[in-house]
Parts: sequence; structure tokens; C-alpha cells
Amino acid sequence: MSKLKYKRILLKLSGEALMGDKQFGIDSAVLKQYALEIKSVYDLGAQVGIVIGGGNIYRGVSNSSDNIDKVTGDHMGMLATLINALALQSALEHQDLVTRLISAIRMEVIAEPFIRRRAVRHLEKNRIVIFGAGTGNPYFTTDTAAALRAVEIEADVIIKGTRVDGVYDSDPEKNPGAIKFPEISYIDVLKRNLNVMDMTAITLCRENKLPILVFNMNKPGNLQRLMTGEEIGTRVHELASS
Repeated sequence: MSKLKYKRILLKLSGEALMGDKQFGIDSAVLKQYALEIKSVYDLGAQVGIVIGGGNIYRGVSNSSDNIDKVTGDHMGMLATLINALALQSALEHQDLVTRLISAIRMEVIAEPFIRRRAVRHLEKNRIVIFGAGTGNPYFTTDTAAALRAVEIEADVIIKGTRVDGVYDSDPEKNPGAIKFPEISYIDVLKRNLNVMDMTAITLCRENKLPILVFNMNKPGNLQRLMTGEEIGTRVHELASS
């Protein structure tokens, strides 16, 4: 059995990634792949917390349109994250994994309310914990929710799954000459305005010395390789040279 480099993780997934090749909604094949990836590290003994976005359904934080005010739009975005969280929970349970869905907005019929000690206890009992509804407050992204929950559960690292294999100086999907950083400091991410996580999330991670690993979640086996210490993706932390 491979030895884990990180025991307790917060996995941040984007809602857009669940679309696969679709224009919106959830691709069942992507959902199953993600469930298998998560199971692979769970079976090695990892304690897994997950925050998932809602951009495949509604992007309340980024753009409210059609005369929907910002706060209402953000609340709609939070509800979208819960739809994705429920879908992921179902996919994980189809892999015989024990899960708990925790919501920052109270809706006890489908999810537990967020209580930090209870969430930590679920992790200690080897239950996969999915955190839905962001922070429960408008004007905050799911990136910030991921950073906040990671700090609260004392995760060893935030692992951000994306469609590209790390952090680049420009968008590698648009610029073939984009340069990848094997590691980069929090300050450089902010100075270069790189699209890793939003400023609030990066600042929170920096203040709590919480490293961020950015990698390609869509490549089978990548999550397990990352968790067992292979140098893939990009590491964002305090020690990288500025």
C-alpha cells in the first residue's frame, strides 16, 4: 500500500468541470470518474473533505443578470452548489463510500447544518464530508469557502482539481507558450493576478500557512499520485521564491 503524503485534505472541485462536454448541467461520466478518483485515495486512508462549485448551473458570484440582484444571485449560486454536492454524494455512495453532506444554509431535510466539531468528527470516523452552499454568505466564492473550511477542519492541504496540470503565467488553453510554475508563493500569485483562487482565499491560506496544490483532476490516477508524493501540478506556499 502506498504511503500518503497528506492525511486530511480539502478537495476543491469546480462546478464547470462536471459539465464534461456539455453546455450546462452534469455529465454522469465525469461524476463517476471523480468518485473513483476520490475512492482511490480514501482506500489508502485519506480523510477527505470536499467543496464543489455551482458554475455549471448558475454563476451567482460572477454575474447576476436578468434583473436579479447580486445577493439573490449569490444565494442562487449557493443552491446550485448543493445540487452538485447531492449528485457527487450519490456517485460516491454508489462506490460504497460513507458520506455526509453539510450545508452552510440550513436545510435539514437533505443536509446537516455546518458545525465544525461535528464535521471533524465525521472525518475522524472516515466519512467523506461534502461542504455545500459556500460560506452561506453572499459576495464570497466557493474558493473562499474551500479555504475557510480547510482551515476549520485543520486540513493538511487544499487540493484544487482543474482542467489543466498546474498554474501557468497565462491561460495554457489559449496560449501554447504559457509557462508552468512547479511552485509559486502566495504573494506572487497575487502580484501576477493568476487565476488560482480569489484574493480572499489566497490571503486566508497565506495567513494560516495552508499550502494549495493545483493539478489536473481529469487525468485518471492523478489524485492518487499527488497524494502519494509525486511532483505533479503546482504547489502554492510561503517558501517559494518571490
